[in-house]
Amino acid sequence: MESLLLALLAVLPIVIAAVLLVGLRWPAKLAMPVVFFITIFIGMVVWQMPFDIIAASTVQGIGFTLDILYIIFGAILLLNTLKYSGAIQVIRNGFKEISPDRRIQVIIIAWLFGSFIEGASGFGTPAAIAAPLLVALGFPAATSVMIGMMIQSTAVTFGAAGTPVEIGVRTGLYSNEFEGILGSSGLTMDQFLVYITQNAALFHAITGTLIPLFMVVMMTRFFGKNKSWKEGLSIAPFALFSGLAFTIPYLICGFLGIHEIPSLVGALIGLFIVTFATKRGFLVPKDIWDFPEKSTWDKTWTGVLDIKLEDEEPKMGLFKAWSPYVLVAVILVISRTFQPLKTALLSFQLNFDQLFGTAISYSTKPLFLPGSILVFVVIITFFLHKMNFDGLKKATTDSFRMVLGAGFVLLFTVPMVRVYINSGFNTGEIASMPITMAGFAAGIFGNLLPLVSPAIGALGAFIAGSNTVSNIMFSSFQFETAVKLGLPGSVIVALQAVGAAAGNMIAIHNVVAASATVGLLGKEGKVLKKTILPTIYYLIVVGILGTLAVFLFNFTDPVTEFLGK
Repeated sequence: MESLLLALLAVLPIVIAAVLLVGLRWPAKLAMPVVFFITIFIGMVVWQMPFDIIAASTVQGIGFTLDILYIIFGAILLLNTLKYSGAIQVIRNGFKEISPDRRIQVIIIAWLFGSFIEGASGFGTPAAIAAPLLVALGFPAATSVMIGMMIQSTAVTFGAAGTPVEIGVRTGLYSNEFEGILGSSGLTMDQFLVYITQNAALFHAITGTLIPLFMVVMMTRFFGKNKSWKEGLSIAPFALFSGLAFTIPYLICGFLGIHEIPSLVGALIGLFIVTFATKRGFLVPKDIWDFPEKSTWDKTWTGVLDIKLEDEEPKMGLFKAWSPYVLVAVILVISRTFQPLKTALLSFQLNFDQLFGTAISYSTKPLFLPGSILVFVVIITFFLHKMNFDGLKKATTDSFRMVLGAGFVLLFTVPMVRVYINSGFNTGEIASMPITMAGFAAGIFGNLLPLVSPAIGALGAFIAGSNTVSNIMFSSFQFETAVKLGLPGSVIVALQAVGAAAGNMIAIHNVVAASATVGLLGKEGKVLKKTILPTIYYLIVVGILGTLAVFLFNFTDPVTEFLGK
């Protein structure tokens, strides 16, 4: 009875957030402060968290908020810089030349280019870059945020050069006891991660192939003149081809066990194949789909990001216009994979250890953050596009103005998340709120754990806004539960990682951050109501695949075999 009560209290902040944002349609700037203080109340009264832990968690959350705002600022600044240099006009014209069909544009920009940025950088960067770019190309702001959130699915587990696996799973699993189990079964941690990578890549590849079609049908249904699913489904052959162009090379890299590159390689190869095919009309539908006239748009579709473009002769070539985004992608990849540069960027670190005398700390590596790379590219763009200082000044002023709105919301959202996660630091020796919820769920479902493991991972991402953090929170719990039930730990942890990727599509502070890049703050609940659909699809399909893998195809690994003896 006590465990049930604790589980219900642990889930209460999430339920309240969902009710306020989705049910009552409160803007996040009102809902999240309420949820923040409710979480603190539950933490102090029920979890017996000392005040210094609450304070340290809040400060830690503010630190993470500044990191997020820096990335948002860099993404908006780059877009505004390109606006004032005239490059956005050229990019828009370039996409029209590839295809004027918005369905095809969203697949190329969001599914492929966005997944490439996810593979290189992660941490919300693809939505921060793709969403404002879509707005600049004439997409409604609400559409751009919805699509931007959906980018953060298939590519995420291997995003940021494999960080959710390399840092999230590795850190989440690590313990002296686990190392001993690995050694006894004849494996190293790196070898066990290969099994997880292979399983996660397989589950993602099967499920994620339909995501570009999902993007299109949701766009035509919610933002088309005729509100039609059919208009999106009519491009199914092209969308499935685009899905496979990414997921096949992605799966091959995953089977090789290299968790740093599946998203990068899959998106890069897919981008080349799909663009080449589009120009030659392969599977391209004869009809052209576009949004209704802007004057007829619902007022909830638009934000305050203003990209006014004149139909005038381009002042630069297409490659020159695109070069800042190419530079962002190249520098992100090099900075994450070229060890000397990566080491140099990581060497500058600000550490705030033992906040208020607790075990909670905060550290940041500002030069390694995507925000620094985006700002660096802005400086290069200033000279490359031969801009004047007035244009750069306007871009900077516009960007600061937009970031301020997101800052207020995130200053409550992220600290709430940190209090929630750090609730394990208490005087009552109670497991943290996330672990309490997950443990209760696993106890109920038993051998159906493969079916619910993705949902547990998604819950962690919904709370933390991060696949990596969800993996840190729950990987050990998922593995230990699998061992108790006699299930293959590598499969269950892979399901955790895949579910956590899907959970990014409904992570509250990711929605806030993406909305901020297009000036759509205050409508987060409407976004969540839409992105919950692909999230549910992902979790159901992956849960079924995991169940089949365990009970029908008998997936296993040396650790499972050793423990089963």
